[in-house]
Amino acid sequence: MIGVGRSKQNLNVVDRPLGKGKTEVSLSAFAFLFSELVQYNQTRVDNIAELERRLEDAGYAVGIRMLELLCHREKGNRRETRLLNILSFVHSTVWKSLFGKVADSLEKGTEHEDEYMISEKELLVNRYISVPKDMGAFNCGAFVAGVVKGVLDGAGFPARVTAHFVAVEGQPRPRTTILIKFSEEVLQREARLG
Repeated sequence: MIGVGRSKQNLNVVDRPLGKGKTEVSLSAFAFLFSELVQYNQTRVDNIAELERRLEDAGYAVGIRMLELLCHREKGNRRETRLLNILSFVHSTVWKSLFGKVADSLEKGTEHEDEYMISEKELLVNRYISVPKDMGAFNCGAFVAGVVKGVLDGAGFPARVTAHFVAVEGQPRPRTTILIKFSEEVLQREARLG
């Protein structure tokens, strides 16, 4: 009789339930690790666009994993099938899991039907980064854009996701806007679901 009287402490890591775990990471530890990620990639690229693409790729891998984890924990392994529901999920649940709070705003683009924007006054990944003058408009928000793209792609909502700085009057630092432009197939599916 193998396993009789076996305590919960001796369970194999695979047999343990996937609980909530510790939900917060030290801000200084995160800032250090993210800074190292940026520096590591910076030494391996020739221009800013390539550096932002590499940060986006790193974020994409995080986004795919976040979707799996949050769908398991929060939704009982169910995924969203409607456009506004997945955007709300990213804006609230994913953002809160990553940054400890809901994003500042979620808006629909006024010029194009397929564009949505998530805005954050002071995005955590840009807070402790000082960009040298020679790097111009380098935006570490590309990492977060990658996370959002990973979540959306994993949920079946392919989109082009980019990070942009938007100047705000009276503020010393610009806010970061994550621009989401959905592919045509997503809009067609949404119209069919009606």
